[in-house]
Amino acid sequence: MNTDSTVLISKYLKEYNHIYKEANDIYHEIARKLQLSDSALDIFYTIFEIGDNCLQRDICKASCMPNQTVNSSIRKLQTDGYLTLSPGKGRSMHIHLTASGKKLIQEKLLPLIQIENDTLASFSPEECEQLLRLNAKYNQTLRSRLSNLEEDL
Repeated sequence: MNTDSTVLISKYLKEYNHIYKEANDIYHEIARKLQLSDSALDIFYTIFEIGDNCLQRDICKASCMPNQTVNSSIRKLQTDGYLTLSPGKGRSMHIHLTASGKKLIQEKLLPLIQIENDTLASFSPEECEQLLRLNAKYNQTLRSRLSNLEEDL
């Protein structure tokens, strides 16, 4: 219940929140259909995007997932035979796809990426640029204003 009657959720915020949550739900359903956890899907996607032999911290940064989530998911994927780890400098660990991991990416992830590419191809280049620009602007502005909020607390 809203405890301050002067603060309202604007129609734009309401719609944006719905769109954001709908996108999350779509990717949750994709992961479920691919018989993967949400974090496993994000990890395979990120490894495909940035390359095999990447570092765990690279996966965290590229996927925007917390280190603890990535670490526990990588351990599970390692136990399941999809990934192996090798030491890097200091405490860093390199992530390597096994043959099973490579097969999973070929059979499950590449068809998803093709659908995503086809979906964006249905937009004009200008629409794609606008979509990216506006989402980036929203995130940058929100992050900046939230950092100010933290300073005020």
